[in-house]
Amino acid sequence: MDSIKKIFKTGFGPSSSHTMGPANAADNFLRKCPAADHYKVILYGSLAATGKGHLSDKILRKQFSNKQLEIEWQPKIFLPEHPNGMEFFGFDTANNVLLSCKYFSIGGGDISLDGTHSADKNVYPLCKMKDILEYLKTRRLWEYVAECEEEDIWDFLSQTWKTMQTSIHNGLDHEGTLPGSLQLPRRASSVYSKLHGMNHTLKERYFAMAFAFAVAEENASGSQIVTAPTCGSCGVLPAVLHAHALSYPATEKRMLHALATAGLIGNIIKYNASLSGAEVGCQGEIGSACAMAAGALCQLLGGSAQQIEYAAEMGLEHHLGLTCDPVCGLVQIPCIERNAFAALRATDAGYYATFTDGTHLISLDKVINVMKNTGLDLPSVYKETSLGGLAL
Repeated sequence: MDSIKKIFKTGFGPSSSHTMGPANAADNFLRKCPAADHYKVILYGSLAATGKGHLSDKILRKQFSNKQLEIEWQPKIFLPEHPNGMEFFGFDTANNVLLSCKYFSIGGGDISLDGTHSADKNVYPLCKMKDILEYLKTRRLWEYVAECEEEDIWDFLSQTWKTMQTSIHNGLDHEGTLPGSLQLPRRASSVYSKLHGMNHTLKERYFAMAFAFAVAEENASGSQIVTAPTCGSCGVLPAVLHAHALSYPATEKRMLHALATAGLIGNIIKYNASLSGAEVGCQGEIGSACAMAAGALCQLLGGSAQQIEYAAEMGLEHHLGLTCDPVCGLVQIPCIERNAFAALRATDAGYYATFTDGTHLISLDKVINVMKNTGLDLPSVYKETSLGGLAL
């Protein structure tokens, strides 16, 4: 498994697979072919089907800046390697092809030349939760992160946490309407304002909802967020952690340990299944985010490694089969509300796991495998193409 730095990427929304991925592919291609007279990009499958709503064309034109660029959309052609395929061409003045490259946006902003999730560097020798728990024995999950990552991981997570909190504050401060054809009003600020009259117990729970709205709305407007593990699910983890910290203040060190645990959980899911909505549906995005947040919260509540694994398992299990069917191809309906409700579910899972001894029948590893197979079985109309479900 690669570093958890690949799970937490700071960038601009609204989609890690449809904006961050193509942007990274464009940067890579321009380094390979910087002197072409003009360029062309063909977007295939899911990238083409919902690319305009996800601002794929805008980010590509931004990356190519003042260079001549043609964008071709092929929503009915799915390359066999991955649903999010794209092909870049560089031409000379006589329209001869100087270079062509295929890329695949495999989720979380990552790109691949062959559609696989191969790690750039094998940072974690163990990639199954069962094996990690057996190796750690009585130690905590974040200690495995500390053991495997480079020394700068805590500085990286500290900056990640600051960016997450900034996206919450910005989202609460912004009002008005989100960009796009739906003209969807922002709700984070009004929800947050109404919560102050509630009792303490309800505040922690529903502050998480307000904060999730805030981050998800920032993402939908194209503002800066942290993938956790994707743009479309970026509100769940920061919302749960920030809401808990308001009621039960924790040191920054403990918050960073919780983030490390969340990153490890996301990494395990990414390595053994997928985080891509175009590949496995929204269960790979919101389900994974819920699992990460549930495990992180359980740790903050004093849960053992086995209880944390149980919390994460519940977070993912109860999102199995969730489809990715964005209305008008925008990361707004149902995406924003899903962040809010996943934050609530993560809170419940985190608390419930601490009431148990961590013993349960179905393991996180098994649920990850089921999620992968369920996603592969889903028809393509339910995997970020806006051709089925709510998108109709």
